[in-house]
Amino acid sequence: MNFHVLLIVATIIGRSSQLTLQDCTSEGQARRPEYTDIAVTCGTDSISLAIQACPIVYTGYNMSLMIVNHKSDAACRGTLDLSASPPVLRFNFPLNNTHACGSVFRTTSAAGTGVFSDFSNIQTVNVSGIVRAFDPTTGTITYNAEMKYYYSCAYPLEYLINNTQIDVSASSISLNDNNGSFISTLRLELFSDSAYTTPLVMPQNGIELRTKVYVEVKATNLTTQYNVLLDRCYASISALPTNSTFFNLFVPCEVEKLTTMNQNGISQTARFSFPAFRFMEQQNETVSTYYLHCITRLCEVATCSGFMACNNRRRRSTDDEPADFSHLHTITSPEIITQENAITGQTKTHNANSSAGLGAAVGVLAFVCIVALCIAAVFYKKLIRKW
Repeated sequence: MNFHVLLIVATIIGRSSQLTLQDCTSEGQARRPEYTDIAVTCGTDSISLAIQACPIVYTGYNMSLMIVNHKSDAACRGTLDLSASPPVLRFNFPLNNTHACGSVFRTTSAAGTGVFSDFSNIQTVNVSGIVRAFDPTTGTITYNAEMKYYYSCAYPLEYLINNTQIDVSASSISLNDNNGSFISTLRLELFSDSAYTTPLVMPQNGIELRTKVYVEVKATNLTTQYNVLLDRCYASISALPTNSTFFNLFVPCEVEKLTTMNQNGISQTARFSFPAFRFMEQQNETVSTYYLHCITRLCEVATCSGFMACNNRRRRSTDDEPADFSHLHTITSPEIITQENAITGQTKTHNANSSAGLGAAVGVLAFVCIVALCIAAVFYKKLIRKW
C-alpha cells in the first residue's frame, strides 16, 4: 500500500517535467519499444542506464512509473534528459552490492584459458537487474503493455598488467569496454625506498646490480568490494614476451628466493620488491634492459584468502613459456636498465698485477743464473792453473 502511495505522489510531483507525445514529433520517436532502446554503461564504480523516453510515453506510461528492481526511493529513480536526442530516461547507481538499487551480484568461476591457462579458478562478477513499468491500473484488466528493460554488466576479476619497462615512477591506461572492465583502475608504480614514497628514476646508464626495486600495483576509483591480488610477476627481455627469455619473480605458491612479498591480497594495494639483476643473454651489451609483467587478480574481500591458499591455485613451472599477449590490455612504462660493466675494471687490474708479478719472478731467476755462471767460470780458471 505504501509503495502505491509513493508512486502516486511521485507521479503528481513529476507531471510538470514529464514528456508528452507532442514532444516526440521527430520521425520514428513515437513508436513501440524495441530491444535497442536501452544503453548500458558498465563503469568501474557505478552503472548507468539510458532508456529512450518516447517509446515509454507511446506505450502509456510516464517517467515516474519506470522503477528499477522495485526500488522507489529517490536515489534509484530515473531522471529525464531532454537535452539528449532523442530524449532519454537516465538511471545511475553505485557498483556496490549493498547500494546498487537492488541489482543482483553473481560471481561465477571457470578454468582459465589463454594467458590464464595455468589458473584453475578465474572469476567473473555479473551485475544484473530490471527496469519495469508500474501499471497503476486497478481492476481485472489493463490496456497498458508490460514494459521491461533488462541490464547486465559482466566484469572479469583477473587482469594482466604487462609490457612494463622499469624506468619511470608510474603508468596507467584508460579503456572503453562495452562489457565493462576494471583494468583502467589499476596503476603500477616503481619506488626506490621501502616506504614506497620516492619514485624510482632510472639513470641513463642504468641502476647498479642488486639495487632494490620496490613495485606497487594499486587500484584507484574501484569499488571497495574487491582487493588486489598479484598472481604472477616476471621479467622478460622483450616487451611482448612471446618466445622471449623470461624470469619469474614469483608464481602461485612459489616466490623467488630474493623476491620479497610485502603486501598482497589484503587491500587495494599490492607491494613487493626485488634486487636488480641482469640477463645473461645480454652479457656482451653495455646495459641489461628488460620489462616487468604482472598478472593481477581482483578478488572479493571475503574470498581473497582462499585464492592465496596453495590448494586452490595451480603451481606454474618456471620452465613454461609465457602465452601470447597480443589480445590483452596492457600498462606500459620504460624499461629496467642495469649496469653490465660494474666489475670489469677490477678484473683488468687484477690481471695486470698478475703479469707484473710474473715478470719480476723471471727477472730474479735470470739474475741468479748469471751469478751462478760467473762463479762457475772463476772455479774453472783456478783448476786450469793448477794443472
